[in-house]
Amino acid sequence: MAEEKRNTVDEAAVEVNDGDRTEENASPEPEMEDLPALVLGDEAEHDADLHEEVIDSEIAWRGKIFDVERLNVRLPNGHTSVRDVVRHRGAAAVVALTTSGKIALVRQYRTSLGRVTVEIPAGKLDYPGEDPLECAKRELKEETGFVAGRIAYLTTIATSCGFADELIHIYLATQLSFEGARPDDDEFLNVDLVPVEELVDAVLDGKIEDAKTVVGALACEVMSRRLADAAVAEEAAE
Repeated sequence: MAEEKRNTVDEAAVEVNDGDRTEENASPEPEMEDLPALVLGDEAEHDADLHEEVIDSEIAWRGKIFDVERLNVRLPNGHTSVRDVVRHRGAAAVVALTTSGKIALVRQYRTSLGRVTVEIPAGKLDYPGEDPLECAKRELKEETGFVAGRIAYLTTIATSCGFADELIHIYLATQLSFEGARPDDDEFLNVDLVPVEELVDAVLDGKIEDAKTVVGALACEVMSRRLADAAVAEEAAE
């Protein structure tokens, strides 16, 4: 009897879950063979019905580094909702790679987490529209004392697109020379030089939580492998 009762409960649960799927919210089965391998945001015609229309908005809170904007939006199904969005001018970060294959990392106490974190050097844009490259150069020197003889764009990340518009532009700096760090008055940092492989291992082991550092380390690793593969292919072709 106990077995029969358990099966009855399980079937009821399945029926309830199925009942929660309405035609209004259910996604149609995609024609996967007709889709390209990667479709970026706003580039797929079938995403047009996902857009939300902003009805009105107001600044709910103003802060030193960011503001919070409250938006009333109309959803694709015609209903309305409220979105609180953190407005941030953006930032730049740097993967600073030495000739010996080590990455410069800064250690600093993060009050939001209540502990010291290990991160690649980074900082916010000084003003809206500032060139992220100039910001990256400035933050690299201020926080680590290094100046890059060569610096190249790696990638850009949206730090938390569910509620914030902050973008961090990540660069790869090489041909480093040391001129002395000049952190801001409210910044207290220690600087480490860590082998790329060790940092990547820490990322893959879940020991590095900072998003820009995770992305920067993995991007640097992938870039290094691609350059090495290209060099091997070029040598083989000669």
